[in-house]
Amino acid sequence: MKFSENWLRHHVPTNASRDELAATLTAIGLEVEDMTVLGESLDGVVVAQIVSAEKHPEADRLQVCQVDTGNGIVQIVCGAPNARAGLKAPLATVGANLPGGIAIKAAKLRGVESQGMLCSAKELGVDPDASGLLELPGDAPVGAKLADYLGLPDATIELKLTPNRADCFSVRGIAFDVAAALGSEVKALDAAAVPARSDSTMAVELDAGARVPRFAGRVIAGIDPAIATPSWMAERLRRSGVRPISFLVDVTQYVMLELGQPMHAFDQDTLDGPVVVRAGRAGETLKLLDGRTIALDDDFLVVSDSQGGRGARAVALGGIMGGYDTRVTDATRNVFLEAAHWIPSAIIGRSRRLGMHTDAGHRFERGVDPELPPIAIEYATRLIVDIAGGTPGALIDVVREMDMPRPQVIALRRERLARVLGVRVADTEVERILRALGLGVETTGDGWRVTAPTRRFDLAIEEDLIEEVARIHGYDRIPTTLPAGASRLVAPSETRVDEGTARRHLASRDCLEAVNYAFVDESLLAKWHATDGAVPLANPLSAELGVMRTSLLPGLVSALARNVARQQSRVRLFELGNVFAANEGGAPLETQRIAAAACGNVHGEQWSGKSQPVGFHDLKGDLESLAAVAGAALEFRAAQPAWAHPGRSADVFRDGVKLGWIGQLHPRLQRALDLDSDVIAFELDLGGLLARAVPKAGHLSRFPSVRRDLAFVLPESVTWAAVSATVRQAAGPSLRDLVLFDRYAGKGVETGFKSLAMGLILQEESRTLAEPDVDAAVAAVIAALQQQHGAVIRG
Repeated sequence: MKFSENWLRHHVPTNASRDELAATLTAIGLEVEDMTVLGESLDGVVVAQIVSAEKHPEADRLQVCQVDTGNGIVQIVCGAPNARAGLKAPLATVGANLPGGIAIKAAKLRGVESQGMLCSAKELGVDPDASGLLELPGDAPVGAKLADYLGLPDATIELKLTPNRADCFSVRGIAFDVAAALGSEVKALDAAAVPARSDSTMAVELDAGARVPRFAGRVIAGIDPAIATPSWMAERLRRSGVRPISFLVDVTQYVMLELGQPMHAFDQDTLDGPVVVRAGRAGETLKLLDGRTIALDDDFLVVSDSQGGRGARAVALGGIMGGYDTRVTDATRNVFLEAAHWIPSAIIGRSRRLGMHTDAGHRFERGVDPELPPIAIEYATRLIVDIAGGTPGALIDVVREMDMPRPQVIALRRERLARVLGVRVADTEVERILRALGLGVETTGDGWRVTAPTRRFDLAIEEDLIEEVARIHGYDRIPTTLPAGASRLVAPSETRVDEGTARRHLASRDCLEAVNYAFVDESLLAKWHATDGAVPLANPLSAELGVMRTSLLPGLVSALARNVARQQSRVRLFELGNVFAANEGGAPLETQRIAAAACGNVHGEQWSGKSQPVGFHDLKGDLESLAAVAGAALEFRAAQPAWAHPGRSADVFRDGVKLGWIGQLHPRLQRALDLDSDVIAFELDLGGLLARAVPKAGHLSRFPSVRRDLAFVLPESVTWAAVSATVRQAAGPSLRDLVLFDRYAGKGVETGFKSLAMGLILQEESRTLAEPDVDAAVAAVIAALQQQHGAVIRG
């Protein structure tokens, strides 16, 4: 929200300095993001009028102007392209000092004397426009001090508002907070009813149910179409970041900024009543004020007239933007003003669907006071009639009482307030704060009954009122006190490795932790074939963050791709976080996962060895190392999900339960993600991976172990996991460990086969193994491998 400091002071008188005002706004939660001072040091700058403008005899781009200062005629040499006879513009007289340290002196320019300087808006420090002289309205009084005429000095203040403070998207909304914080009062708004002076009216019908419970309007006939926007109004708009367009449009913008109620002005001659507020219809189109034609459906609300039948033609997109065909123009003499209450859920997300953002939509999405529409109509009517004339008709105010929001009545307990804040605030101060904020206050035995105004959508429970008292009373006045009471110490579980240990372990394996949003672009999930069960957000931050993630890998690999795009050739990332999938009832079900992704070389650049690209077994080693911390033995079974490289990925199991997946991304997916190098990744359920059995003490055997090395030739399709399981079952309880120390395929081994060399380590706890015992175990292993996998002892 951007506004003029002087405009705010008009509503809430205060002696606080500009810096004190800015500090107060930030202290009460309305963070001042930017403040620009305008028009300081303008002593000696007056409103002047160019009487004549002649070409400079020695310079093609200069003019010699005779200028009326209100106190005589002076000669000014000027190079502005818009300098002309009759123009009123600011004149810095001799002796003036302009912003930026420009001192005005009498001078000769190409031999011609100049007694001052005609100024642009940039030279005066009121606007960045330096294209020509600042043109003043024809009614500007010649000789008046420019600062007095333009209401300078001033400052534009821009606030960074939180979404719950929709009431502060107006100057008066901010004024209530400032008045409460500075001990002042907000001036009463002069919005008295304007009496009807004609029978002109427009029938209005509400056919959108609870989504539009109120619609106010008025016909004003005979407006002067040539009237210009008054300078005071235009300046307030400019300093609030709004470019003046035309008087009728500017009035609606002005009222929106001052009161917070978006409005729209229709050219009444282009409307065919009655006006109907309804849902859009499939196949219907509407040309908007910005010239775009949009397709409508029943998710949009529209204002329609009855050209071609009752409610047949859509003439405005409800709560967002007016229509092109019924807009006001420089020829408009009869206007129909509109101010409606559109509930937030009827507007949220509609602008983003159309790829647009409007001030009206921004406000309605967050909530606008339902009592404002008739007030805004009366206020705008008085401005129009006083400035541009015209004959107003009767106020139109159509209300669905059963659907109107009701003021919240909230109990605030004195003891609860003191206990939460940790300090007692005097009853008189509490009541002053609440009343200054515009809340109704009734004293009770244990505190107060507070009625929240309809503009404060954020006040619903007792804690909301406690927050209001705290921020206005001042957080700096609340003492820092440690909480009292007994704390229950919770011992870490022995049945689970804590997440911190998992993070430190992966960091020790040269991985960096990433933290990504829990919501992603649905099109990204589609590339991964991971849209099943995706939970859409009702009010996403943007279209690119529209659904909850069903997997960690899409976001993690996207982060990896961004690093690669910034010349990081070796990237190793991991993430712990929740994923979400809709259950049968549609509610999101959260699961905690761990994922990692790597590309580039196995090791960083170094002198002691050749670089080697990261492969499946490198990341598999990292995963098995992490599993070992929990005492887990993982099993890998070949798998090929849609996003995985054929033959280079596997499902990961622990004790027969599938935990997740590990492997290389499919080349097609890598191209879709703009990745040139191979990416190896894994993602597993965190709970199953980090679970561990309670450690039990045991004793070491006093008897020596025996090792036997065997080499088998097996079909390439037989996995080591299957071989390992067979060996452990066949060898019996004497087998203490099994080690795979060689894998070979090539010369001497038939195509389609491989050689696996393994070491069997045998040991008993009660005796030394005899040679027949060892031979029997080895024979059993050989027989089992031959029978189950067609293995042959390698010669």
